[in-house]
Amino acid sequence: MTLTPSSLPYWLALGLLANVSSALAEPWAVNTWNPKPDDEDIVLPMPCEGSMVFRRVEIPMAEPLDDMPITLGQDGGDWGVIEHSYPAFIAGSFAEAKKGKGRYYLMAKYELTTLQYQALTEGSCPTPSRKLSLPATGMSWFAAVTVADKYNQWLRTNAADKLPKEDGNPGFLRLPTEVEWEFAARGGLKVNSAEFRDLRYPMDDIKNYEWFSGAQSSNGKVQLIGLLNPNPLGLYDMLGNISEMMFTPFYLNKLNRLHGQAGGYVVRGGNILSGPTEIRSAARKEVNYYDQATPFTSKTTGLRLVMVAPTITSTDKVKQLEKSWETLGAEHQANKKKTDETKDTAKALSSLASHVDDGALKQKLKELENQLRASNQKQQEERVQSIRASLNLGSFLCTKLQDDGRFLDFLNHNYELLCKDKDASDTNCATRKTKLGEQSDRLQQLTGYYASSLVDSATLYGQDGLKREVSVFEQMLTLNKRLTGLKPFLAAHWQNQQKYLENGKIDTAVWLESCKQTNAIH
Repeated sequence: MTLTPSSLPYWLALGLLANVSSALAEPWAVNTWNPKPDDEDIVLPMPCEGSMVFRRVEIPMAEPLDDMPITLGQDGGDWGVIEHSYPAFIAGSFAEAKKGKGRYYLMAKYELTTLQYQALTEGSCPTPSRKLSLPATGMSWFAAVTVADKYNQWLRTNAADKLPKEDGNPGFLRLPTEVEWEFAARGGLKVNSAEFRDLRYPMDDIKNYEWFSGAQSSNGKVQLIGLLNPNPLGLYDMLGNISEMMFTPFYLNKLNRLHGQAGGYVVRGGNILSGPTEIRSAARKEVNYYDQATPFTSKTTGLRLVMVAPTITSTDKVKQLEKSWETLGAEHQANKKKTDETKDTAKALSSLASHVDDGALKQKLKELENQLRASNQKQQEERVQSIRASLNLGSFLCTKLQDDGRFLDFLNHNYELLCKDKDASDTNCATRKTKLGEQSDRLQQLTGYYASSLVDSATLYGQDGLKREVSVFEQMLTLNKRLTGLKPFLAAHWQNQQKYLENGKIDTAVWLESCKQTNAIH
């Protein structure tokens, strides 16, 4: 029998040959798929004894409907209708192993290489080479989605035990959404809020981190993966080398929101034809899915995959989501003054609507209830941001109390040692005494400011409001290595805050000593 491309036996034979080829293949050399290994890498197998490496993108939100408000885009650019800043929200797919410690999704450390693309799409296994370690380009959006599908099916058939799971459901790979991509491109929680809003993630010299046009960088040629430095999340070539396709369609910007029309697909990041000023986190453009009669392709565009999970994973999860949703927009007791004994207004409206017979009036009351809940929810989210800012300020002030308090002790010690038995007319001792008094005044002012912040936080947010956010803020400090040093001071500040909440006593001497005795992380 003759095998032709139109016959079923042909495809069965091709699949069999692919399996035999994969079984006979040698494991890829690490430098072909992970030239810059790191202890925090997460590796998944591929066909042909290959591998792909991922990085965790963590968000310290643990509850079913928790998400983090972020601002994407940029202000003051020439392309406001495309790149102007707007509010967005981010949440992770997979729960951390330790309950209550946030969630995460995975993003590929490098752009998909030609070697990886061929291993997923060709009938026989490719031979690893330096050339095949270049990013894969020249594919359509539909081909990119197909590649993700092929990889998903292979993983679920051959390496299901390697996949991260959420509520028992294995994750899956796809192109990233714009929010997932930009949050990671900016450095996620590995950078502070000011760095996150900058044009690019922190870097000393752009040519050491991203490929762009010109002889000082790419010289117009696509470069091998992993040659430059990564961004703070350990992701390589996020803003340069090749542009990357997104899962979501393109929307114009309409000031603080996206426009209602969905267009082509989105491509993010610059590439080897982009000038240095075009290498920025907010860079985005629309691409038509088709070029005349065929799907559009580009030699400067490729892809980077993310590993995520379904949102609704089980009946129990649905119940959790419904329970969380019912509490959205409720007037939490922690947000009310102690003298306020009124009922939750949104619940009161709901109860009133249930006793109304007039259909039109019932609908209006329901709409009013929904508007009130949405308004309450927005206020609660803003309140949470304020609480975290308060904890950040308190922790920082605690470090200053330690520095200034210990310096005052040092000046006191020297004065006692050198000037205690000397004549008051001694010039050096008079100078020392003056500096001692000045430092004492500075410390007193700082202690007063710190005390005021404790009192204000207790008055505005209360025990329950503050307690809920301490663990979240601690996770945020843990994720940012440059802020990890604040963790012991957060603990000292929270201890001081709790003491005040318990007894209402202004005890600046005890609070100062608590901060002074804190062991800093070096």
